[in-house]
Amino acid sequence: METTEVTREKLAADLRVVVADAEELLRATATAAGEKAAAARVKVQDSLEAAKVRLAQFSEASAEHAKAAARATDDYVHDHPWYAVGVAALVGLVLGALISRR
Repeated sequence: METTEVTREKLAADLRVVVADAEELLRATATAAGEKAAAARVKVQDSLEAAKVRLAQFSEASAEHAKAAARATDDYVHDHPWYAVGVAALVGLVLGALISRR
């Protein structure tokens, strides 16, 4: 699941870069004349707007997913406090052992 979150974050970041680059390209070619150039600019502008909407929806969905996971974890810890303490202690012990070997 962690890999999926990293991949989603990278995808969102990459999409933001593409949108920014495309907007810059539109500004740079704003003075280009011709029917084809104008049509291409309109098409790119429409695609950019759609990408921005999808990116906003994706960000909102990711935030909701993270909130749901946090709520589920909180509920689980409240329902099983000693188990959670035991797992945390075990993780701390393993990390301590790994760090002390270096």
